[in-house]
Amino acid sequence: MKQLRSVLPLLAAIAVLLGIFTLWVPGNRFLTPGNLMDLAQQISVNAILAFGLTLVILIGGIDLSVGAVVALAGVVCVSVLGVAGPLGGLAVGLGAAILFGVANGLCAARTRMPPFIITLATMLVARGMALGFNESRPLPIGADQTFILAIGNTRVGSWLPLPVVVMVAVFAVTAVLLHRTRFGQHLFAIGGNREAARFTGIAIARHEVAVYALCGLCAGLAGMIHASQLYSAEPAAGQGFELNAIAAVVVGGTSFSGGIGALPGTLLGAIIIGILDKGLNQAGVHFSLQYVVKGMVILVAVYADVRRRKEAVQ
Repeated sequence: MKQLRSVLPLLAAIAVLLGIFTLWVPGNRFLTPGNLMDLAQQISVNAILAFGLTLVILIGGIDLSVGAVVALAGVVCVSVLGVAGPLGGLAVGLGAAILFGVANGLCAARTRMPPFIITLATMLVARGMALGFNESRPLPIGADQTFILAIGNTRVGSWLPLPVVVMVAVFAVTAVLLHRTRFGQHLFAIGGNREAARFTGIAIARHEVAVYALCGLCAGLAGMIHASQLYSAEPAAGQGFELNAIAAVVVGGTSFSGGIGALPGTLLGAIIIGILDKGLNQAGVHFSLQYVVKGMVILVAVYADVRRRKEAVQ
């Protein structure tokens, strides 16, 4: 019941937004089946990124590099397709993303540098490496690479986008890992009180590296889907993706202070951000105002978190 009460405001917000854009978007085309399927496909990449970021933020960390890792993973994958084949390309692309996650985790666990600074630096490194491929020009995915192209464009049962199926699978695995395993309990403990978790014998450094590695894996998977949807690996892709993912996590109720959060909230947060993006675009709102709206949504979500923590202390 407690979890249900926590998501009811998010469900209400989704219903309100759907109602607003149904009336606002010309031609009554916002709630058409085709438009909703396109919306779900757009949400999938951000949601997968947000699932990984939820684990990181839950322990009091942050990862600003995920957008750049999306681009790097796609570029690395496509660049080796001719040599390694589709499965090899996927493995190399995901491996590169995981390596960045491990590097973030090791730096956060073994040094006193703030995760914000660490991941800001690795964001620049990943972006520079992505731009270094093919002189910063897009790498097209050949028409013969049907397996790679299918990842982002196939419809299951002729109507359900495959990226949505992947998103649901990642959600299920991550939710079980977080809410039904000892590993997940340890993450809540680390985020709630790091020193207390250390004294109870939790291997904080090991968990921190694992969490950032999982976040990197999610970024790599999102990069594969995004490159497939674009039919090419764009070295400049993923710009701003980290902000949308962080917005989804925060709107979904995960506290920036750590120790509080849930995967269902993150999924609903990603849906809210996706509805805002698509609805404002289809309503003809200028892109500059779209940034203002999303910024205000993040401020309101963070303020609600601060109020919730204050009331819990009192």
